[in-house]
Amino acid sequence: MIEIKDLHYEYENKEALKGIDLTVSDGEFLVILGHNGSGKSTLAKHINGLLLPTAGKVTVNGLDSQNPEEFWPLRQQVGMVFQNPDNQLIATSVEEDTAFGPENLGIEPALIRKQVDEALAGVGMSEYKDRAVHLLSGGQKQRVAIAGVMAMRPKVLVLDEPTAMLDPRGRREVMAAVQKLNQEEKITVIYITHMMEEAVAAHRIVVMEEGKIVMSGNPQEVFNQVEELKKLRLDVPLAVEMAHRLRQQGFALPLSVLTIEELVVALCP
Repeated sequence: MIEIKDLHYEYENKEALKGIDLTVSDGEFLVILGHNGSGKSTLAKHINGLLLPTAGKVTVNGLDSQNPEEFWPLRQQVGMVFQNPDNQLIATSVEEDTAFGPENLGIEPALIRKQVDEALAGVGMSEYKDRAVHLLSGGQKQRVAIAGVMAMRPKVLVLDEPTAMLDPRGRREVMAAVQKLNQEEKITVIYITHMMEEAVAAHRIVVMEEGKIVMSGNPQEVFNQVEELKKLRLDVPLAVEMAHRLRQQGFALPLSVLTIEELVVALCP
């Protein structure tokens, strides 16, 4: 679905991306980790053409981001959701906001209604379609923002720290909605986060440092490198940290432990 080859990008003579090579499969759930300034958001903005490479190549479903004839079709293939939902919601009601994108694509009204209904159902917001947007919680607003993107029927959903400004309940709501879209609708997901517990749900994790990918693998492979992640100024999920410390004390715990539930089962078989 996504192919990135030797991607370089410069901000005012400062190289933000330094030779990124990355392939993302159709239907994959990929999480990107890295501390502030590592290049995560810059990479994400290349996937939907908000930024164009200084050097290298980005293709999405065969569309080249640097080909003027393919630029807008590529943008329609990739939907993007940012940190602050208030910056993405522009209409007064949930239904109107969700319909805004399809309307701008010139889709027929009857089809817009169908796509809006399906998008709201996909993020669990159907019962709120007549609700004023300003009356929603942070998690609900972010789910509406995701629905607005999904109503345009993208093949790829890119989320740049979508839960950073939310409370724990809001984070759970958004994460559940994203997982449902990936698992049931087979949407390819690129998910940038600082919340390590969220990264456990990924099919694959890549870790960035100073504009490069320095680590890649499934959640077990990445989070079992506890000391290496700490050197990169990153945390690990609480259960992984606890299991790591218990192993150092002589407990024979499997390396597969990623969640508190798995840790409890390992300790109390």
